[in-house]
Amino acid sequence: MRHHNANRKFGRSSNQRHALLKGLAASLVLHGRIVTTEAKAKELRPNIEKLITKAKNPTLAARRLLLAGFYNNETVVSKLISDIAPRYTERAGGYTRIVKLAPRKEDASPMALIELL
Repeated sequence: MRHHNANRKFGRSSNQRHALLKGLAASLVLHGRIVTTEAKAKELRPNIEKLITKAKNPTLAARRLLLAGFYNNETVVSKLISDIAPRYTERAGGYTRIVKLAPRKEDASPMALIELL
């Protein structure tokens, strides 16, 4: 039985897994779209949507929480608060889109494009 085993492990320890997701989230904020494996894109979606929702109310406490989510990277947080969050003021959720791509040639792992709407 798989009770209480909701997240994907990616063959990494928990701190490596959190670092991977923070790096993917920062890249998505900076570039608007990234190509990654389908499992990583599906795992990234709830994290980035929570961060965008937090950025829609730019208080000092929200900024500090966002900085903790992006390794104190001020450029990512400022872009998220000033450029990305105002686009979604009237939107209640669903800020990202996952598009499935062809499998990767090396190991045939399913690939996906995750982008901000």
